[in-house]
Amino acid sequence: MLHGLSELFNEYNVLAAFWMTIKLTVVAAIGALLIGTIIAIMRVSPVAVFRSFGAAYVTLIRNTPLTLIVFFCAFGFYITLQYRIGAQNSPIDVQNFRWGVLGLTIYHAAFVAEALRSGINSVPKGQVEAARAIGLGFGATLSNVVLPQAFRGAIAPLGNVLIALTKNTTVVATIGVAEASYLMKGMIEFRPDLIYAIFVIMATGFVILTLPVGIAFTTLSRRLAVRR
Repeated sequence: MLHGLSELFNEYNVLAAFWMTIKLTVVAAIGALLIGTIIAIMRVSPVAVFRSFGAAYVTLIRNTPLTLIVFFCAFGFYITLQYRIGAQNSPIDVQNFRWGVLGLTIYHAAFVAEALRSGINSVPKGQVEAARAIGLGFGATLSNVVLPQAFRGAIAPLGNVLIALTKNTTVVATIGVAEASYLMKGMIEFRPDLIYAIFVIMATGFVILTLPVGIAFTTLSRRLAVRR
């Protein structure tokens, strides 16, 4: 087994593949947090149109396979419609990375929104009413009273979303982004004799990426829990 692991590390750039996975995770996580926060605010907005849009977004995206979303972004917008993100002359692998990130962002934003909405719903109504009573509008109440507590209450669910996002980066292998699962397919194709070593490398790599995240978010959720 050790000899097989050594051969795979010598023949393939395993670290570069997992570095690509990390980049996909970080960039998509930032985008999902931003969009998810906006969708969560829409879902609790007093404006009916915003509430309807937020609910429709979450319902539609959560019930659409991630593979379909990523494939549509890359082959629908990029290949068919010739839309490009960023520089028009950027190479195809860069464009595939960007469209892959967009697909991951759009999909996981729906789960971030639901995690934050659960945090918002955990804030006592009395605090909201008190904020409105002293003259704060919806935006000020949300930013100063509700969202700070909502984020603290949603730390654990957000950690679960981040772990799921890390594992779901494997989907972008379908559009040619050279992350861990893309490398794994190449390994299996050309070195099937080392299938067990390949499994050990990939499983260990994802455990190393996700386990610290789970521990960190669990610790944060306990330390920052809102005392009622």
